[in-house]
Amino acid sequence: MMRSMPDRLPQTLQKTISERLHFYEDLGINLFYKQRNTQQPQPPATQFADSLAARATQQISNEESSLPKTARKPEPPKPAQSTNLAVPPRPTRTPDILPVPSGPTLFEAFTRVPDDNLLKIRTDLGECTRCKLHRTRNKIVFGDGNPKAELVFVGEGPGHDEDMQGLPFVGRAGKLLTQMIEAMGLQRKDVYICNVVKCRPPENRAPEKDEVAACSPFLMRQIDSIAPKVIVCLGSTAAQTVLETNRGISQFRGQWLEFRGRKLMATYHPAYLLRNPSAKSEVWKDLQKVMAVLGLEPKKGKPADAAKPS
Repeated sequence: MMRSMPDRLPQTLQKTISERLHFYEDLGINLFYKQRNTQQPQPPATQFADSLAARATQQISNEESSLPKTARKPEPPKPAQSTNLAVPPRPTRTPDILPVPSGPTLFEAFTRVPDDNLLKIRTDLGECTRCKLHRTRNKIVFGDGNPKAELVFVGEGPGHDEDMQGLPFVGRAGKLLTQMIEAMGLQRKDVYICNVVKCRPPENRAPEKDEVAACSPFLMRQIDSIAPKVIVCLGSTAAQTVLETNRGISQFRGQWLEFRGRKLMATYHPAYLLRNPSAKSEVWKDLQKVMAVLGLEPKKGKPADAAKPS
C-alpha cells in the first residue's frame, strides 16, 4: 500500500496527488520506473511514492500556471451616502453640436423636375397664391428672353411698370439694363431676364423672407431649365437668394462665384445706378469680365453711355 501524503501539503493538493498516483498505478507505470543512476539499488516503494508525488506536484503546478487568469470584473461604484452637505454635481463637457436649421433650406425645398422647361414651370406657377404678394399684384411677371440663353440676369422683383405689363425690367431701371446689354454686344432677345419674386411688393419694398421662400424654387427651376453659361445677379436680394448668404453684395461684387457648376457674377442693380451714377464704372468692369467669358466684344458704333464710365 502507498503511504499517506505528507502532512505539510494542503488537503486539496493531497487529494489531487492521490488521485493522480492511483491513476498511474492503474496504468502500471511503476513496473517501468527506473532510477536514473543505475548503480544505485531500486528505490523502495516508499521512495517511489515520494518521487512520483513530487513529480505529480510539479506537473500539476505547471498546468495550473499555464491556465488563463480570469480578470475580476470591477465592482460597480456604490451610491454615495446622503449627507447634510450639498455636493455640487460634477461638470460634464457636452460635445459641440451644429445648429439645426429651423426649416428646410432653399435647395432642400427645391425639387429638380425631369425634362423641365419654361412652359411647364409657368404652368406649375399658375395664378399663384402661395404668398401674400398675390393680394396686391396686377400681373405675374414670370420672365422674358431666350429660353436657351448663355447669359441670365436675375433681379429682385417687379416694379410698377413691370406689374402693369407683365414683363421684367421695362421701367427706368429696365431701360438702363437694356443699354447695358447692348453695350455688351447683345440684345434683350439674346439673354433671359427674370426676378426672385414674380409679384410686385407693395411700395416697391424689398421682398420678405416668406415671399422669397415661396417663389425662389421657381427661379431655381428657370435657371436649371435654361442652363446658362453665366448668371448675373443684379442687387443684394438676387445675390443673397441664389447664393444663400446674408453677406452684403459689396463683399463679393465683381468676383467670380459658382452656382451649380455655372459661373456667377454679382453686381449692382440698375435702380441703384440711377441713384448713384458714379457706380456705373464699377458695373461696367463687372460686365467686361462676363463678356470675356462669353467671348463678346462691345458693339461698334454704340456708345452706351449709360453703362460705360463717363
